[in-house]
Amino acid sequence: MNPKEIRSPRAGLFERWTLNLYRIVILVAVFAVFFPGLNPGRVSETINRNLSLFTESVSYSALVANVQRVLMRGWIDNSIFILLQIFSAIVLVGIVLCAIGAAMSFGNHRMRFFGQFFPLSGSILMLGGLSGLYAGYLRLMALGNDKVPAMLPKGFWFFAIWTGILLIFSVLVFFVNHAHARHREKTMKMEEKYKLFLLLVPVLMLSFLFAYLPLYGWRYAFFDYTSGGTLSMENFVGLKWFMILFENEATRADFFRVIRNTLAMSGLGLLTSWLPMAFAIFLTQVPSKKFRRFVQTFTTIPNFMGWVIVYAVALAIFSTDGFINSFLNNVLGMASDTNYLMSNEHMWIKMLLWNLWKGVGWSAIIYISSITSIDPGLYEAAEVDGAGRFAKIWYITVPNLLPTFFVLLLMSIANILSNGMDQYLVFSNAINAKSIEVLDLYVYNLGIGSGQIPMSTAIGMFKSVISVALLFGANAVSKKIRGESII
Repeated sequence: MNPKEIRSPRAGLFERWTLNLYRIVILVAVFAVFFPGLNPGRVSETINRNLSLFTESVSYSALVANVQRVLMRGWIDNSIFILLQIFSAIVLVGIVLCAIGAAMSFGNHRMRFFGQFFPLSGSILMLGGLSGLYAGYLRLMALGNDKVPAMLPKGFWFFAIWTGILLIFSVLVFFVNHAHARHREKTMKMEEKYKLFLLLVPVLMLSFLFAYLPLYGWRYAFFDYTSGGTLSMENFVGLKWFMILFENEATRADFFRVIRNTLAMSGLGLLTSWLPMAFAIFLTQVPSKKFRRFVQTFTTIPNFMGWVIVYAVALAIFSTDGFINSFLNNVLGMASDTNYLMSNEHMWIKMLLWNLWKGVGWSAIIYISSITSIDPGLYEAAEVDGAGRFAKIWYITVPNLLPTFFVLLLMSIANILSNGMDQYLVFSNAINAKSIEVLDLYVYNLGIGSGQIPMSTAIGMFKSVISVALLFGANAVSKKIRGESII
């Protein structure tokens, strides 16, 4: 080994800590791109406060949504907003380059050597983009237009400081990596565990953006907020909306009615959760492959139809001028003008049947794949022992499908309060509204329909907390049944 390559333990520890801090700094910058409160491009109070740097970079219409009237009247030049979007995109590209460099830092020394140029160039791009945003702020300030007042947001200073820190770490990592000869390894390599981790990162990012970042909106449940207003200590009300939910008699009655509808429809879904498994079992017993493929395709197609299309199908069949009434009038000679969709009778059963028609074929796919993975030798041995078709199904197929069934059942139990909104929204009308309104639809009607955003947010929080508790409870019960430790 070359003596120059021998390093002290302190040098190796310093390098590891430097790389880890450098990755954390870049990770924070990546997450900050999606936070509206940290948008450095919101250089005017007129720009939507809920606009993140990412949205501003990719959507010009979102950037100028609140200044359309000003632009149409020519009170301000739209070139300012075009430049704001361009420089925001430059900052975004710089962060992407830094993220690429952070990913390459998990490789060997040769990969780190070539990857170190990405964060250096990315930091410089971020500085250039921030300089352009500051120039846009100065330009708005010079115009002095009251319609579009200039403002230097807090996010600008955050990104300015963070870019400086990032540049310092990029230079530090450059010198750390420069100490290793780039030709020590002939090729760029990365350990398998880091490859798998980097493949998982986009999934984690999407999960954070769509599942955890929206939890930031829970703050509306603690304020007396109206649409278009602001959140401040002046309208902070604490647990007021949670108390009203149970103290107000009318609200409490509505809430428990909605909970009853939700639990009833979800309970019917749990009681019929075995149908996809049974459908898959009997479908695999069909000897004709062509007929089996036709049935599987025909029953899977409804899953890809939106509920609006499903309601259009229902309207064509069950409305006053639908197929059923036309058949009764024209073919059987019976006078019938019943609108079956307006009826409130057996509403829960009707919704269950529509849901089964739409989802049974799709849900059966996972069971069909599980059946194909069962060892054929088990069926051959059972046949030698004289077992018939139904005996093989009962003693071989069903036991092998039960683990999959119980996993899906546990997930359904955890989501017992989240049975969707689309289906019930399109089928809802004045007659069946009280019977069909589930929790998700109730939250939608309160927040969007009635403008009671704090109350709808409080109910949404209640639903999420109960769902998490049900998930842990179902998991604990399943472990206890299997004789495992709950912890």
